[in-house]
Amino acid sequence: MTAKREADGTPTHSDLPYLLDTRRSCRAFEPQPVPRGTIEQILALAQRTPSWCNTQPWQVSITEGDATDRLRAGLADHVRSQPQEPDFAFPSEYRGVYRARRKECAMQLYSSLGIADGDRQASAAQTMKNFALFGAPHLAVITSDDALGVYGAVDCGLYVNTFLLAAHSLGVATIPQAALAGCAPFLRRFLGLGDDRRILCTIAFGYADVEHPANAFRTTRADTGMVVDWVS
Repeated sequence: MTAKREADGTPTHSDLPYLLDTRRSCRAFEPQPVPRGTIEQILALAQRTPSWCNTQPWQVSITEGDATDRLRAGLADHVRSQPQEPDFAFPSEYRGVYRARRKECAMQLYSSLGIADGDRQASAAQTMKNFALFGAPHLAVITSDDALGVYGAVDCGLYVNTFLLAAHSLGVATIPQAALAGCAPFLRRFLGLGDDRRILCTIAFGYADVEHPANAFRTTRADTGMVVDWVS
């Protein structure tokens, strides 16, 4: 099946390569909310995500309006006073090429914002914007059933990717956030989640502030030759 294209040969927004090439993590949002109907379209598309034995382990809590503002304020208080307690352990370390890629991304962000290398105060202030959701009007919190373990987590990871691409196809900007997973106890209380639900990550979403410098850079991707081994 060939990709859909306009009359002049350019790809349409439903073209997967176009979506993959142009999607980016948004780190500054406009305040206006996304219409409920658009959010429901995103969710309907994301629900088509494949999963192990079709278990569809994801549950999604979405904030809007005053709830987002209360969540934002609560997160800021929580992160300043409590240690990180993720439901799924954060990486024990970033080493080799993974450390290099992580640092490259951070340096691109800091450079776009005029933050000098080694300016810990400014970089910490930027990190705190995670917990303000970068100004997004909505937050999606993705959870899995505890009993499904790593396979439920993998399936939810697939769901997150589908959600990101579905949102982008409808003109909605997103950023998946691992940082907020460290606030799992707070999120569980705020959202009234059961003890059997494990928080994987969150997705802040809304409409991008296209003029903000934090949205100006693009991360790189490794060549497939660096990540693929052919076995013949």
